[in-house]
Amino acid sequence: MTTPPPARVGDPAGAIDTPALVIDLDAFERNLDRMAVFAKETGVRIRPHAKTHKSPMIARLQMERGAVGQCCQKVGEAEVLVDGGIDDVLVSNQVVGDAKVARLAALAGRARIGVCADDPIQVDAYAAAAQKFGTTLYVLVEIDVGMSRCGVAPGAPAVDLAKRIAAADGLVFDGIQAYHGSAQHIRGYRERHAAIAKASDVVEATVDPLAAAGLECRTIGGAGSGTFRFETGTGLWNELQPGSYCLMDADYGRNLKDDGTEGLEFENALFIASTIMSAVVPGRAVVDAGLKASSVDSGLPVVWRRADTTYVSASDEHGKLSLGAGAPAARLGDRVWLVPGHVDPTVNLYDWYVGVRGGLESGHVECLWPVAARGALS
Repeated sequence: MTTPPPARVGDPAGAIDTPALVIDLDAFERNLDRMAVFAKETGVRIRPHAKTHKSPMIARLQMERGAVGQCCQKVGEAEVLVDGGIDDVLVSNQVVGDAKVARLAALAGRARIGVCADDPIQVDAYAAAAQKFGTTLYVLVEIDVGMSRCGVAPGAPAVDLAKRIAAADGLVFDGIQAYHGSAQHIRGYRERHAAIAKASDVVEATVDPLAAAGLECRTIGGAGSGTFRFETGTGLWNELQPGSYCLMDADYGRNLKDDGTEGLEFENALFIASTIMSAVVPGRAVVDAGLKASSVDSGLPVVWRRADTTYVSASDEHGKLSLGAGAPAARLGDRVWLVPGHVDPTVNLYDWYVGVRGGLESGHVECLWPVAARGALS
C-alpha cells in the first residue's frame, strides 16, 4: 500500500513531514546537465541506471537531455519504466525463471528490450520466449572484467555464447556488457583507474575475436558514476551506465580525486529529512530516521551542514547524533538533513520523492514523484 505523500506542493521545505526522501531539484538538475554535457562532448551514449532512482519521471528528464534509454536490474523495474513511457530499456542482468523470461519477452512487444546472458541456458530460454510472443530481445554477452560476480570468461567462451545468440530466432546479438561494479568505490584515484585499465584489456581480448568471427558489437556497455571517465578514455566503451550521479550519496564522497583529496564530481542532491525527537542528554540528540529510513550497508548517513554534529548509530526508528562543542543546540522539532550512505537501497525504502526548489533551508516543495519501482525485485 502506498503511503500518503509527506508534503504538499507549495509547502515550505521546513514543513515536510519526516522522515522523508527529498531531492534538491537545483542540484539534481545540475547533475543531469553535467552528465549530458560530458556525453555530448565525448560522443558516448549515456544509458543511466534506473536501479538508483526507480522513477520513470527521472528517466524522462535524463532522456530529454540526450540519454538513449535506461538500464535496470530486474524485469519488474523494466515494466515500470515502460509503463511510464520509456521505450528503450536494458535489463543489465541475467534473467532466470520461466515466468520472468516470459514477462521480459512480452514487454518487448511494447519497447526495445535488452538483456544480458552469461550461459547458454539463458540464451535458449530467451529465444524460446521471444518466439512464443513474436518479439525480439537484444542480448549482450556479459563478461567478467574483474568483479568476480556474473559474466562469462572473455575471449573464446564469450565468442561461443555470442554465436549462439546470433543464431537464435527472436534474438539479436547486441554486444557485450562490461561493468566493473566493485571498481566504483575503490578509494584511490590511481587504483580506480588501474582497475578499469585491466578491465579494458579484458574487453579488447573479447572484441577482437568477436570481430574476427564476424560479430559486431553495437554496444560495449558498462561504467558507473565512479569510473565513467576512465572507460570513456579507453575508446572501447561506447555506452555508459552511471546511476548514482543524478542523486549521489555519502559513500561516493569518500572516493579520492586525482589530487588525493575527497570530493564529488556531482553534487549531493538526495537527502533524508529528519526531526530531532529527543535531546535529554547534553551532547546527544536523537532523530526520527533510523535503519528503516536509510540503508547503512555503505556506512551511516552523514549530517548535512550542521556544525560538529555526527550521526553515530542507528536502530529501527532512531538515529543517534553526537554533538561536539561547536554544534548548535539541539531542540525538539529541529530539522536535520541527512545524506544517505548508499542511495539505491535507501530510495527503495520510500514511496515518494519530495522535490524542493530553492534550497533545503528556505525552499519550497515543487513536486511529488512516486518511487514507482519501489520493491520491484523480480
